[in-house]
Parts: sequence; C-alpha cells; structure tokens
Amino acid sequence: MVVTATMAALPPPSIRAMPLPTVEHETAAHPRYSVIWLHGLGADGNDFAPIVPELVAPDWPALRFVFPHAPVRPVTINGGVPMRAWYDIAGFDLNARQDEAGMRASFAEVEALIAREHERGVPSERIVLAGFSQGGAIALAAGLRHPQRLAGIIVLSAYLPLAATLAAERAGANAATPIFWGHGSADPVVVPQRGVESHALLQSLGYAVDWHSYPMAHSVCAEEIADLRRWLGQRFVRIP
Repeated sequence: MVVTATMAALPPPSIRAMPLPTVEHETAAHPRYSVIWLHGLGADGNDFAPIVPELVAPDWPALRFVFPHAPVRPVTINGGVPMRAWYDIAGFDLNARQDEAGMRASFAEVEALIAREHERGVPSERIVLAGFSQGGAIALAAGLRHPQRLAGIIVLSAYLPLAATLAAERAGANAATPIFWGHGSADPVVVPQRGVESHALLQSLGYAVDWHSYPMAHSVCAEEIADLRRWLGQRFVRIP
C-alpha cells in the first residue's frame, strides 16, 4: 500500500485554486478507481484512513483513497471554536439555520478534488464519493449535483442538506447512481428520523438508496464496514 500526504497553507475557499490538503492511500500502483472520503465535524483526513485494509479485497483493481482535510472555521454549536468543518452548524434540530454559503463552498471543494482525479487519469464514472456525518451530507449533496455520472455515493450517519433546492439543481447524470446509506438506530447527533426523512425524499425523486440501519450511536460498526465492503465490490471491475 502506498501512503502519501499533501499539506499546504489554506487561503479562503473563495480564492483557493488548489484542492484541499489530503491523506491518500493507494492499494497498488496506477489506481484505476478513486474513493474521495470526507470526514466528520472536528476530525480530519486521518480519521477514516485506518479502515482501508478492512474495506479492500485483494482481487479488486488498484484504488486510490483520498481523505481531504476540511478547512478550519468557527462552529456555532461548539461555542464558535475554530475546527475543521465542511460548514457551520447552528444547531442539530430540523429548524436550525443551514450554512448554505459554507455548504456550497464545500461543493466546490469536492469538485476540485474530482477534477484532480480526472487529471490523474480517473474519470467521474470510476470515482466514489463518501463521507461521515457532515462529510456524508456534503458527499451526498455534491454528488447528486455533479454533472457527470459517478461510480457511487456513500452516506454514513448523515442527512440531505439543502434539500429544498435538490430537485431543481440535481444532475440527470447521477439519477441512477448507486447510493449506500448507513445510519445508527440510536444516533443522538443526526437523529435517525433525519436520515429516514432524507431517504424518503430521495426515493420520491426516483433515487435507489441501499439503506442500512445498525444498532449503534453516531459511529461506524463492524457490520456496517462488512456491508460497505460488499457494496463497494460491486462498483469495481477489472479494467484492461
């Protein structure tokens, strides 16, 4: 396994020309597929990197896992303390103000990461977007708006942000993109009802979501990783 890390100073999102700094794991030389995985609030790109060996089967084609570090910003719900976050959070209830500007800036960050994979020889149809918690929210919302078909979208313990604009902004190219959704039945952060309602909205718009509920809180469990490994295996095929 090849492990690399890219770290750079972060100018404001509005003027950032380069993709975010990342931690990267390549399962073999010359990756043919990429998985771009967004961490949750207050974590960083190292958070999910250790599970790569549990997710990968030896007969899969070469993969590149890209774990970006979100920008550091004040987070209202945590008393305004600066931390890595894909957007600000005013509150966890359904009526809390959404940070639309921050979310859309993160959509642009995801597009920059996808564009870099294109430059490295991996087209959109061989890219999986994944994320946990608010990272999962961004992966879902950005992925459904991406203008080219993706290999899949993974949503872990998250919800659909900016749901009211999705019908008008979604891309037809990803209308049939496979979506894996895992959620804890005892999640106190993104309560299960938020996930269920987001899932129902996607179904009403014609999306096919592979929904999984697990007896856990706001976390990831072994059963979920095993299910995700099987699901990922269906996305990756040998390329001549």
